Amino acid sequence: MKFLNFDFSKIKKFLERLTEVLLLVVSASLLMGIIFGPDTAFVGDVYNNFSAILALVGQDGLIALVSLIIIFTILKK
Repeated sequence: MKFLNFDFSKIKKFLERLTEVLLLVVSASLLMGIIFGPDTAFVGDVYNNFSAILALVGQDGLIALVSLIIIFTILKK
């Protein structure tokens, strides 16, 4: 049975690389949304969605952003 010899580490590495690329795209989109405003194509949608998520997490977006950064740094370790 060839299925039992399947190497899941390749899939894991692929998903890790894909996640890194997507995080870079989202980060760049957020930065461009801050610079050029939420009215730009694609970038504005990402910026608006991120703002909506921060509004849902807490009334003060700065506190929510700081808490998300802390959570991500803990998970990264």
